Amino acid sequence: MTIISIALATFAATLLGGLFALRWSDKLHLILGFSAGAVIGVAFFDLMPEALELGGGYWNLDALMIALAGGFVLYLLLDRLFFMHCHEEDHDHRVQRGRFGAGSLSLHSFLDGAAIGVAFHVSPVVGAVVASAVLAHDFSDGIDTVGMILRHGGTKRQAFKWLVVDAVAPVLGLASTFLFTIPESTLALVLMGFCGFFIYIGASDLLPESHHQHPTRWTTFATALGMGVIYMAVHFAGV
Repeated sequence: MTIISIALATFAATLLGGLFALRWSDKLHLILGFSAGAVIGVAFFDLMPEALELGGGYWNLDALMIALAGGFVLYLLLDRLFFMHCHEEDHDHRVQRGRFGAGSLSLHSFLDGAAIGVAFHVSPVVGAVVASAVLAHDFSDGIDTVGMILRHGGTKRQAFKWLVVDAVAPVLGLASTFLFTIPESTLALVLMGFCGFFIYIGASDLLPESHHQHPTRWTTFATALGMGVIYMAVHFAGV
């Protein structure tokens, strides 16, 4: 019953965050600024420390940093080779790029759910701690997914569809742990790869667009707020 409740809570938190972003879509530059900060914050305050902790007994620091850089470069190559060759006014390609970014965020949410399931296999206490950390940034995950789709010319309807995918992803990830487990050594590299993904998405995509044709004062504040929210969420969830 506890695991079912947590699965429903991850779904609800992500969905509410996305609905908030859809409701205030006329403030897209602020939403993108917040999303950039949140995505970068997840990379530095959540994924990287978790990967270092999990992989410390299996990999040296160089190997983990190579995985991080590899994730960044892989996303860069995919972005430049498959999306950036098109003109900005090419709507179909812009939407495709947004879907790719939203898909990456959703896959991360799937791994978040898997992390909860694995933690509960260790003990209920560990499971509760990990679940708290995941729930702490699920609201921002929903905002990030909607912001990614809207930033690339997607409609609110398309953004909502991807929001549902992102909200369902941690539930599926949690359920998947009853079928298989991911070795800690492998999970550490995967998390570092996603860290590279998120640094690229936040710094090279969301952040520049949030400042485009808008004053930078409030968008900069929104970015700092996004990072701060993630830091506080992860900090208090780990207490």
